[in-house]
Formats: sequence, structure tokens, C-alpha cells
Amino acid sequence: MTATNGRSGKRPHSVWLTERPPLKRKAEQPAGLDLDKIVGATVRLLDDEGLARFSMRRLAAELGVTAMSVYWYVDTKDDLLELAVDAVAGELPLPDDAEPGADWREQLRVLATGYRDMLLRHPWAARLLGEFINIGPHSTAFSNATLRVMGRSGLDAERTSGALASLFHFVYGFATIRATHEARCRAAGISLDDYFEQVVSAISGRPEFAETMELSLRADRVRTGRSAVAMLDRDFAFALDLQIAGIEAMRGGGEDGSGGGPGGEEGVEAGP
Repeated sequence: MTATNGRSGKRPHSVWLTERPPLKRKAEQPAGLDLDKIVGATVRLLDDEGLARFSMRRLAAELGVTAMSVYWYVDTKDDLLELAVDAVAGELPLPDDAEPGADWREQLRVLATGYRDMLLRHPWAARLLGEFINIGPHSTAFSNATLRVMGRSGLDAERTSGALASLFHFVYGFATIRATHEARCRAAGISLDDYFEQVVSAISGRPEFAETMELSLRADRVRTGRSAVAMLDRDFAFALDLQIAGIEAMRGGGEDGSGGGPGGEEGVEAGP
């Protein structure tokens, strides 16, 4: 089934929308092989070798079976990759809806930080998140959790989608760039700290970077021995605070988005 637009009358392709007949075991099928085992091996291979090197033949070799044995369980490589994306979405921590007095701000931090950590553990997932519609059970559970948390924020429904887009697109971009830098460092056989120091050394003393270096010195970002990961974590935490503060500031605002503070011009608190 090929991906199509809505006007054609055909639904977009997704492994989650494709009805597959029940498997009937045949004698030539390897014993002990099942879909969970195949998806687990797929995730491990993608983590170890990346998306560019992944193939069904490579997966079959990892499992010790033939490629045709894998196709008993999935129709296409894309279907398997879509299953793998949802599998890693299952690692995302979800807030407890029944927790008394839960703070929506803290729950958003947990959701956003968990999303970042998942993308750093599985850098290949970032690209696939843009290729599939991500309606598997784990992805949907995460999406529903973010909606429930935002529902307690006091932000009106018309702005919820935009607020979530701003928050999670920021997380996606931050994590994807960091993961790319980390991958380049691994390929070069150096640490992220070494890479950071090399960049600082390369631009120090060059006039076009004077303003950047001045700001970095004032922020104590170029001190030798400072952990690059610690700085990235600090920047992420502050940027995340800015995102959440922006959502809070927009609660109770008028059509132009100006609310005069967390509770609007009258200072009425929307409440968590």
C-alpha cells in the first residue's frame, strides 16, 4: 500500500493500519522466532550500526535465520522500521494521572526530558519520526499523556497544539543536533569534550568570532576541564524552562495571545 493524500480516498500507509492474516506456522519457519524478537534485534542493530547500514539481510544474519523467515512476520522493511520506532517510544516515561496535586509544569519537564533521552539513546529514531505517522500504541500513549498534562495547564484548547509543537520541536532539534555531534565524535575517536576544546582553540583569536568568545568567557563556558555534556544539559534545562514559562504566560490570554501574566490581565490563576 502506498502513501496517499486524503483526497484520493485511500488512507496513508502504516503497519498499524494494515490488516495482516494470522500467521500459520510452517515447517520451514525457525523455532523460537517471533515478532518481538525481530523488533528487538532491529533496535539493537540500529543502535549499533545506524540506519544507513541496516538491511533485512543484515537483520536475518543477526538472528541466524534467512531473510524470508523475517518476511513471515512483516511485509516490508519500512513496516519493521515503523515497529522499531514505536518500540523505543515505549521507553518514554509517562506521568501518573492519579498522582494527587501533580504539577503540570514538572510533568511536562519529565515528558520533554524523556523524549530527549530517548532520541539520544536511539539517534536513528529522529529521522524515522519524520517519515512515519507514528500511531503505534506506545507513540499514541505518549501523545495522549502530553495532551492530558496540557489540559491541566490552563491553556485553551485552540493553543494546545501550537504549544506542544513548540515544546517538542525544540526538544527534537536539540537532541538531534547533539546526537549528530556525538556520532561524529565517536567516528573520529574523540570525546565530546575534546571536540569542544578543538572548536574553541580553532576560533580563539579570530576577529569574526570575538563576540562569541566574549559571551562564552563571561558565561564561563570555555574553562578547561568543564564537561561539555554538563553544559549541554544546563542549556537544555534552561531552554526547557523558557518553553514552559512561555506556555504559562499565555494562559488566559486574549485572541492576540497577550495575557499580562500567568493568569491574564486580571491575574486570575488558571491553576494546574
